[in-house]
Amino acid sequence: MKKVQISPSILSADFSKLSSEIKKLEEGGADMIHVDVMDGHFVPNLTIGPPVIKSLRSHTNLPFDVHLMISPVHKYIKNFSDAGADIITIHPEATDSLIDSINHIKNLKKKAGVSLNPDTKISTVEKYLDKIDLILIMSVYPGFGGQKFIPEVVSKIKTLNEIKKNKNLNFDIEVDGGINFENSKSVIEAGANILVSGTTIFKENSGDIKKNIETLKSI
Repeated sequence: MKKVQISPSILSADFSKLSSEIKKLEEGGADMIHVDVMDGHFVPNLTIGPPVIKSLRSHTNLPFDVHLMISPVHKYIKNFSDAGADIITIHPEATDSLIDSINHIKNLKKKAGVSLNPDTKISTVEKYLDKIDLILIMSVYPGFGGQKFIPEVVSKIKTLNEIKKNKNLNFDIEVDGGINFENSKSVIEAGANILVSGTTIFKENSGDIKKNIETLKSI
């Protein structure tokens, strides 16, 4: 089983001092930085775009794990690649051709991720799993931070992990949405090896980021 990695979501950070927040995450043991990009169209919220990612790129050497919740997504992939994204994750519902978008990401020498909403079936992506670097299982409906974890997705993680083992594939399984100290064990046991967490990392233990990351890693 792959070592558990933590990808803190800066959606829960203080946006007035993002560069110093990212530095705290790096010093606290984060493995990558999760950047939620929302367009107010595909999901009901509006966040940051390529210029902000580009401005943050020089402040850390950690990989940028960029989750694009935008539609249509294909024509914007290069913008986020150029801005400094290392992993680019898209939703099947946001592109006319999932395989074309996956290949586009790979051709830009970036890792390709595909995100599955709670009601998006694994069969949507199953035939492409050998070309995907990461599957992001959403354990909330995307759009806002601080939502409650949907426990039904644990069985979905297990199923995906079984497919991965049976087909001898090597993609990462990332989980995002309401991850905390109580539910993280169940998703790790189900097969997840990357945890996205925002509220827990930035708010628990009086905002002790290092302690919160270490706790999630040790569960």
